[in-house]
Amino acid sequence: MAKDLPGNVMVDILSRLPHTTIPHCKFVCKNWRNLINEPYFANIHLSRSPAGLMIFQQSSILKWVEIKEELDHRQLHHDPVNALDLKFVPFFKNSYISLVGSVNGLLCLWDRDFNIECDNTYICNPITRECITLPRQQYYGKGPARIAYGFGVGLKTKKYKVVRISQRNTPPDPPLPSRPRLIEAEVYTLGTGQWRSLGHVPYWLNDWDEPFLNGCVHWMLYDENFPEKLCSFDIDNETFQLFPSPPFDAFDDTRIPWESLALLKGCLCQSHTFVTGFTIWVMKEYGIKKSWHKEVVIKQSISRDLDWRPLYLIGGLEDGTILMVYYLDEVLAYSPKTKTCEKIDFFNQFDPPFTRMVYQLSSLKMNFESERVHML
Repeated sequence: MAKDLPGNVMVDILSRLPHTTIPHCKFVCKNWRNLINEPYFANIHLSRSPAGLMIFQQSSILKWVEIKEELDHRQLHHDPVNALDLKFVPFFKNSYISLVGSVNGLLCLWDRDFNIECDNTYICNPITRECITLPRQQYYGKGPARIAYGFGVGLKTKKYKVVRISQRNTPPDPPLPSRPRLIEAEVYTLGTGQWRSLGHVPYWLNDWDEPFLNGCVHWMLYDENFPEKLCSFDIDNETFQLFPSPPFDAFDDTRIPWESLALLKGCLCQSHTFVTGFTIWVMKEYGIKKSWHKEVVIKQSISRDLDWRPLYLIGGLEDGTILMVYYLDEVLAYSPKTKTCEKIDFFNQFDPPFTRMVYQLSSLKMNFESERVHML
């Protein structure tokens, strides 16, 4: 009966199945396997994938947490079957892995140890268990350096690209280091097999947060002598440019020098940690400076357990709840409706410290031309 159905109908049916079921469907028949391997199927499946978080523990374990939002509550679910322990992958053994980007279900991982000759970049899909190793980049060298990454897909070209910015001659911190004398960028387009130099970058980038939105990767700037404090990289045009930041007069002298970038309901947002609380600004209209709006102000009086330690934004839920990581080991949920902040005990099962990233499941196959695919 199934073979008599049109292909688009079968795609519609299969894309509604749980992600754990889809790999088994490939073994039902050749027709199903071909449909599931099509990019069109991956796009439909991605659009229907539930919201979630990718938790990356320092012990090199990737864990996906599904967020199910009911009418009056939210439910967090982690299936141990979905966990991926990179320590058991031969080429990740004894590696120091960082999660540096995510788009359409693909993760960008960086393995770097300044004490040994190890500096590798990987793209993987933890759901399909596929992974590719990118060739050695051009700007490689031993010794301390601030390396900023960006990962995204072009709005026009639909090409996936990794951008890497090498910022060298940087003394250790704290205190805040002096400006590097050498800041160079290179870009890798998946499927080409080589990095291309983009030359000198005029901006000194913060290498912590790099949210991707509207075809661009975004970073905060360390530089104090530019009119804006954010920078973007256009994936299609491969250009860096200043990006409108929240109003300067909004910054308080009592703030702790800790900020983060993230996405809330599809909008770019920036957070600021103060001695007396925490502020979140949201850009309502992309690229329009006047659209920055002070969305949330969390006073320390709301939760006495909050001290000056940094808060990192994760993202927002449909009911307006904002998720944050508190000092890399606790997850907090702030409700703008009740103006309350609570610790989510669900995350106690994850060994700290851990990094976090909004993530959607994807069945996207790594059918790129020049890279060899490894199974994890």
